[in-house]
Amino acid sequence: MNAAPEEQLQRYDAALSIVAKAAEHALGLFREGDSLDIEVKGLQDWVSNADKSVEDLIRVALEKAFPDDGIVGEEHANKEGSSAFTWIIDPIDGTTNFVNSTPGWCVVLACVQNDKTVIAAICDPITNETYTAITGQGAKLNGVPIHCSPLDSLDKGTLGVGHSPRVPPDQTIRLIDGLLNANGMFRRSGSGALDLAYVAAGRLIGYVEPHMNAWDCLASMLLIEEAGGTVEPFDMNSMIASGGRVIVAGPNVYEDVRQMAVNAYG
Repeated sequence: MNAAPEEQLQRYDAALSIVAKAAEHALGLFREGDSLDIEVKGLQDWVSNADKSVEDLIRVALEKAFPDDGIVGEEHANKEGSSAFTWIIDPIDGTTNFVNSTPGWCVVLACVQNDKTVIAAICDPITNETYTAITGQGAKLNGVPIHCSPLDSLDKGTLGVGHSPRVPPDQTIRLIDGLLNANGMFRRSGSGALDLAYVAAGRLIGYVEPHMNAWDCLASMLLIEEAGGTVEPFDMNSMIASGGRVIVAGPNVYEDVRQMAVNAYG
């Protein structure tokens, strides 16, 4: 592997440090439980003071380290940058789990250079697991290289299945029906970013969801690509602006997963 450019390495090192501090802060708030202030943003969509506090911490650190970079976050207005880099923040992916004192949430940070994701850092402080990637250097879990599943059939592993209230429930019902009739099994943890990271680690054979936001998926999709998996192509500008469909899988089962998802989603 060729060494990553210095400007990417600087941001990679910063991302790891920032995510670690943000996850530690989030874990402290998680342990407070009943003291959280919770707001309803939409159907099955909550935000707490913890989400805002964690995103504030990340934004302040990024603006101090890289003042010319852009920032896109789930809970605050976007910041335009003058460099080629834009940071994508999900302060707590899996907020429903978080506010119900349930494991299955994580802190997510991605960095996009022009139209490519080049850095990913995802921390699950409950399990003490941190997933990282820098473009061209492979994906790692707690510093150890990880790889997508080599399995070649839907009936040999578990598929992560997400659902978005932005699309009709019939689409997800068709997907699950097709999967079960192929003798497959599915999992939905409540954190799309974490389930996607599990694909990179070979724990799930793939993941599909009819609509995800950029902060939910960009970091994990880089992990999957760097771990040898396959990601359905997408337009970066559209993904950042309004989200999009996500289909990913290990290389030997990707075509089966994609065809099943296309049949279900149209």
